[in-house]
Amino acid sequence: MKRIVAPIIFPIITAMIWGSSFVAQSTSTEHVGALTFNASRSAVAFFILLLLVPLFRRFEHTNRPSPTPVQRKANFKHLIWGGFCCGTALALACNLQQLGLVAGASVGKTSFITTLYVVLVPICGLFLKKRVPLTVWFGVLLAVAGLYCLCINESFTIVFSDFLVLLCAFAYTLHILVIDHFVERHNGVELSCVQFFFTAIWSSIGMFVFEDPRWSNIMACLGDILYVGILSSCVAYTLQIVAQKASRNPTVVTILLSLESVFGVLSGAIFLHETLSTKEYVGCVLMLVAVLLAQLPSPSPKESIV
Repeated sequence: MKRIVAPIIFPIITAMIWGSSFVAQSTSTEHVGALTFNASRSAVAFFILLLLVPLFRRFEHTNRPSPTPVQRKANFKHLIWGGFCCGTALALACNLQQLGLVAGASVGKTSFITTLYVVLVPICGLFLKKRVPLTVWFGVLLAVAGLYCLCINESFTIVFSDFLVLLCAFAYTLHILVIDHFVERHNGVELSCVQFFFTAIWSSIGMFVFEDPRWSNIMACLGDILYVGILSSCVAYTLQIVAQKASRNPTVVTILLSLESVFGVLSGAIFLHETLSTKEYVGCVLMLVAVLLAQLPSPSPKESIV
């Protein structure tokens, strides 16, 4: 049962939460800026996880021998460094995504363009000297076609809001790769907690430099902040880390996470009454097929992509 819950059920729950969170992220743009929103949601996630870390430590069972004081100190330093790298990548990703929404990107288009990270992750394996299956290249071609249908208007230019979300997809790719590097050595809840500490720090710095945060505006969208902070940040991102750690095949996890785009479009249609043109629907279908195609395992893989 545990082999099913962590690598399969957790990513599906994560995808559902992320997809539905686009609605809260979109409605919050009426009250606060992107950096203010992400600083608030990350702070909420950090403090909740900080309270949960001792509880998870108590129930954590391991066959490893107790670390020595020197090992404990080294592990703590590595945890801080891992949290810094993960938090920096996440701060870049979520702020680019929120800026895209503030600039006018729809919930449906944002969710689908963001999902491009599932194609970009295996492509990055080329730079890490990993073998990339032929199916990935077919996925890339379909993704490019899908992005054309979603983002290119009649004058053959990319709308600025869509460009920001596209940059966000690259940042999320970095985030997934960084997690994959650090997750084997640390507890998922602890790594997520430190991650959101640094995400909150970076977002707060940007908030005070580029925005004019006001408590009244934050309180006006407190429900959105709590929803995204507790569910999307605290719960979903922690489940992502736990799933990546538990799964022997990260391909399965990323396929399931890509369902975020489907839930995002459904949420936008149901709650925000958003509509897409026929061309944009074709783009959505092409991108969904692309992210699934790109993650299909090779018949005889020689080396893991991630």
